[in-house]
Order: sequence, then C-alpha cells, then structure tokens
Amino acid sequence: MFVHHVTDDISLKLMSQKDAGELFALVDQSREHLREWLPWVDSIKSADQYGPIITAWLRQFAEEDGFQAGVLYKGELAGMAGFHSVNYVNKQTSIGYWLAEAYEGKGIMTAAVSSLLDYAFDEYNVHRVEIRCGADNRKSFAIPERLGFHKEGVIRDGEFLYDHYHDLIVYSKLKEEWKKH
Repeated sequence: MFVHHVTDDISLKLMSQKDAGELFALVDQSREHLREWLPWVDSIKSADQYGPIITAWLRQFAEEDGFQAGVLYKGELAGMAGFHSVNYVNKQTSIGYWLAEAYEGKGIMTAAVSSLLDYAFDEYNVHRVEIRCGADNRKSFAIPERLGFHKEGVIRDGEFLYDHYHDLIVYSKLKEEWKKH
C-alpha cells in the first residue's frame, strides 16, 4: 500500500478496507470536535459505511485524480488529508484535511500539507493549489497562513453545516511561489 514519508514521526498512507474500523473509531471519538466544521460527520454511523468510501478513494488514486490518505503520527492514525481531485486542463487541485482533537497542536497537519504541496507540484505538475477553510476555523486556516498561501477572499455562505451556512476563506499557492520557499 502507498505510504508517503513526511517526517520521522509523520506519514501519509492510502487507506485500505482493513482500516475502516480504525478510521471510524477516530471519527467517532472526535465526533463533536469534527462536526463543527465537517458536514459529513453525522452521516457516518458505522465502520461498514467506510467500505464504499475507501473503494472510491482507491479508485481516485488509481485514476491519478488525487488521493485521500490517512495521516499517521508515530504510527497511529491521527486524521486524513488529500486532494479533492486534479484538474489537469487548468493544472490545479485543492487540498482538504482534518485532524482528531487529541493530535492538534503538534505541527502534524502543517507538515502533511507541506508534503502534499510538494507532491502536487512535482508529481501532478499543477500550477495552483487551493485550500478552503471555515472563516471561523482558526486552527484550519492557520495552516495555509503558516505555509505562506495567498488569501484570495471569502465565499459568503460557502458551505452548509447541518443547520446553517458558514463562510469559507479561499487560499491559494502557485508553483513558483512554493518553489521559492
């Protein structure tokens, strides 16, 4: 299975069907924390639901349309990060990520996203990478800001979360900007 080394303590791993239980347990233990910003959390009620989702993620990787990877910290699943899809015509992609509450504040996701940027620009040869974060999700938008992304603006009511809309901040990084760092 594909494993991408990030640091001595952090790696990205494609999920397989045998990971469904561990992934569900991680989401379940951080359910209240995650549901504040992720619209899909309440719909995941059992590990079995990850079967078709993991199959779709593996198909996405096989079709070279990005990937969704487990973020491992010291060998333990800590969250997920990956590319929503790759637009080869316009040479762009977007990154999404989440981290279980117990793993926040350790620099894990900043390192993972930095590694994803290298992957996007080197392997997919894209020109632009975008990240969208909840406008009030300080921990999430701290990552593109730490990595020197350009803040492009706000999409008003850009996402529906259970019973309300919230604004999204759009960040971007261009290949030449990343290669200068």
